[in-house]
Amino acid sequence: MAVRRFASTLLALAACANAKWIVPGARWHDTNGNIFNAHAGGLCIDQVTGKFYWFGEYKVEGQVEGGGVSVYSSDDLATWESHGLALEPIENHTYISPHNRIQRPKVLYSEETGQYHMWWHADDDKYSWLLQGHATADNIDGPYTFVDATSPLGNWSQDFGAFTDYKSGHSYALYSNGDNVEGRDVYLSKFNSNLTAVEEVTYRFPKYDFEAPTILQTENSYYALMSHKTGYRPNNVVAFRADKLEGPWSQPFFVSPAYTRTFSTQSGFSWRIQGTKKTTYLYMADQWDMNSLWESRNVWLPIEIDDREGSLKVVWHDVYDLNVKTGEWKPIKGETYISKHAKTAGDAYLQEATFASGNRIATGIYGNGSTITFTVQGQGQDQWVSFYHQNIDDMGFGDQPMGQPDRINGTWQLRRISSVVVNGDTENVRTLYQKDTHKGIILSTPLLLPLKKGENTITVGGLWNGFDFKGADLDRIVVYPPEGAKKRWFW
Repeated sequence: MAVRRFASTLLALAACANAKWIVPGARWHDTNGNIFNAHAGGLCIDQVTGKFYWFGEYKVEGQVEGGGVSVYSSDDLATWESHGLALEPIENHTYISPHNRIQRPKVLYSEETGQYHMWWHADDDKYSWLLQGHATADNIDGPYTFVDATSPLGNWSQDFGAFTDYKSGHSYALYSNGDNVEGRDVYLSKFNSNLTAVEEVTYRFPKYDFEAPTILQTENSYYALMSHKTGYRPNNVVAFRADKLEGPWSQPFFVSPAYTRTFSTQSGFSWRIQGTKKTTYLYMADQWDMNSLWESRNVWLPIEIDDREGSLKVVWHDVYDLNVKTGEWKPIKGETYISKHAKTAGDAYLQEATFASGNRIATGIYGNGSTITFTVQGQGQDQWVSFYHQNIDDMGFGDQPMGQPDRINGTWQLRRISSVVVNGDTENVRTLYQKDTHKGIILSTPLLLPLKKGENTITVGGLWNGFDFKGADLDRIVVYPPEGAKKRWFW
């Protein structure tokens, strides 16, 4: 079966893979130094080389859709080489023109046809079609040739996901069937053996009104993860559990602490790494930025599963080391510097906060010289620094009403923007996007900063984000060692 070959190629890949650091929510770059531009995507493995290939929506700066599907390859899930567009838009094409929607692409391999099959949510710019697009290629990186866009079993199809059962070898499509009251279900439908169409509905999740579905499989269970429908604003992703795909499935439950909105992400894909020492599960999500969709961030996080309890938890780490050979991962330890011990200037000040480190959080950080400065120790190289912030713009501001953060038409802002200056170098100001976090919730955003050996200063101010110059409230920063500075913990 295809899935057994799938597993063997993973082991072949693992033989030459080293551990690599993954930094969720960072601005990732490929081996050419360009921004990793592949959103709402999914993984597939090359049946010849055993490499990982990631397919995702290519977002054009200043344009919502129409970029096609980009493809990248990797040996370690951390270092990515671009192969350009796997599916390129065609001007005036009925279904894949630059004006159409080509969303949430997934690629599956068929042993029967010997081809790679790409499926996606195909739509017009008004979302009136609700179809599934299909293209094929002989080589995993394409180019893919458009085949058709269809209604699965005569039904609507919105967000698209795909899953292959590693025991049976069967592949499945996951899709919501629209926002109208006649829809609002999520379908789990089985593909035929050559992956050219879905042939039957395996299960229908009724009336939960979810989207962005993905499924993980353990030895004993299946877990389906889905997002609420709030547009590009994040929400609390939920999971279901079942003993078999046909159900019955459990009630939905949160996969991360409430009000974190799943660490400001939306679900989209998940992956099982069956290593030589451990089986690891990854949550592979998008941190959408409606103001600049083209550089929305990828957030890939470890998942902890307890089949005895039927529980699944997405676990946040700023930086973690992943070995795709052994399946092991471990968080990287950093040095923490809390705002209570930093120096404020201008109108910035420390405010009492029971949820903050040392019971104080820095607020009033503006672009008018109201800053906070941390003194930190560096190692003379580029180092990841995570900025732990609270952004409570969902409370409303100015003449706008109180926000409605869990509804698609909520008024809350998507982000604050802070300036970051290292060692007083105002010629090289870094920008720090700080997502909305809800009241009393502290989340982090990473930046790669050049730190000299010994003492450094990191000064945070505010930048214009569309309505004012205020940065988010700061709780602490964490400075991580340079990658490779310490001996690999795997050996």
